[in-house]
Amino acid sequence: MVGLIAKLKNSRFLRLWLGQVFSQFGDRINQMALIGLIAGRTPGSAVELAKLLSFTIIPVFIIGPVAGVYVDRWDKRTTLFVCDFLRGLLVLTIPFIFIDRGSMIPIYAVVFLAFCLSRFYVPAKMSIIPDLVGEKDLLMANSLVTTTGMIAFILGCVSGGFIVEKFGAKGGFICDAATFFVSGILVFSIGSQFRMKINTSEIIGISKEVMTVIKKSVLSEIKEGVSYLINHKDIRFIVSTLFILFSAAGAIYVVIIVFVQEAFHSVTRDLGLLAVFLGLGLFLGSLIYGRWGQRPSKFKVIFFCLFLGGLMVILFSAVVHKVQNLSVAASLTFLLGLILGPIMIAANTVVHEVSDEGMRGKVFSFLEIVMHLGFLIAMLVSSILAEYIAHFWILIGVGSVFSFIGLIGLLRYKKEGSNLATERVFQ
Repeated sequence: MVGLIAKLKNSRFLRLWLGQVFSQFGDRINQMALIGLIAGRTPGSAVELAKLLSFTIIPVFIIGPVAGVYVDRWDKRTTLFVCDFLRGLLVLTIPFIFIDRGSMIPIYAVVFLAFCLSRFYVPAKMSIIPDLVGEKDLLMANSLVTTTGMIAFILGCVSGGFIVEKFGAKGGFICDAATFFVSGILVFSIGSQFRMKINTSEIIGISKEVMTVIKKSVLSEIKEGVSYLINHKDIRFIVSTLFILFSAAGAIYVVIIVFVQEAFHSVTRDLGLLAVFLGLGLFLGSLIYGRWGQRPSKFKVIFFCLFLGGLMVILFSAVVHKVQNLSVAASLTFLLGLILGPIMIAANTVVHEVSDEGMRGKVFSFLEIVMHLGFLIAMLVSSILAEYIAHFWILIGVGSVFSFIGLIGLLRYKKEGSNLATERVFQ
């Protein structure tokens, strides 16, 4: 890791990179603060937690499809700084203005607006990297951003868990806002060559141009992308697989949070620790598959991981329900991450291999929408069911379905070979 940083020797990129470390670290603290907020107001309510978290996902469908149109026309450094600064201010309104009020509506609005800004921030961050490093360093720069993103995720989860447990949700939101401001300062210092260079008349002209693009180009390209997906069997398979995977994740997400809180009698401390072990498992699983996963069929890897992942969810639920030992739970969480780590890599690689170069952006944008849609729907349904069914049985049921789909896929794969199509496997 130190070697990668030293080899780049690029102060502008390193400032961006440091900003991302602080920003992603703060994202995890924010997640723990939201969980702590709901636990303090309505302990044990999966529905209330799902309602709040849904406002972090809805911007994907509203802003996501058109955010790239704006980002491509704006100064990326300025976009990153403004997004960080505004998100920091928005988050601060929760602990200092809204948290002690009875209504959750202002908090829903703040969360929604903050995550709308994130939909501009992410493409701007990815788009500015080629402006900061040479072509020969692009792979290294992307590897550094991805790897340290995972480390920030792990450290943010454990730190956020302890911060919210010790200082409450207020402390978590204040720390999150501070990371946004630090990130914004680092991005702002990247260099003068990235300053905004357009005047008011140009802004008006660009706005009109963007609206025209939204009405014509974007809508037509969305239709083109959907048509491409429908007519490409391998990509349909990946879409179906990721929809199932993220639906399972959504069905588990809020239920398992409440399940862990009740099992270990803590709000965020133990959740943070388990998230660390899950992140470590995902990280190691990704590394192992990236190093030794070239031989087996990517379809077979996906089905096998789905099958084992479902079994691991069942085992985790049964053991925690019976034993309630944090060390055992952490070990099982690590194994779950290890098993699931290769799925996204295999799926993304299939998309890269089979997609036409001019369609990859549309395909990945559509995949993001599909994944979040599956996650959101399943999260809301499972949270409602949790009002009538014990959390333990929901987790067992989701794990069983998860594993069954993987097993059916493996059996069909063995019978039909590697040319699997979505309609053959999931009909």
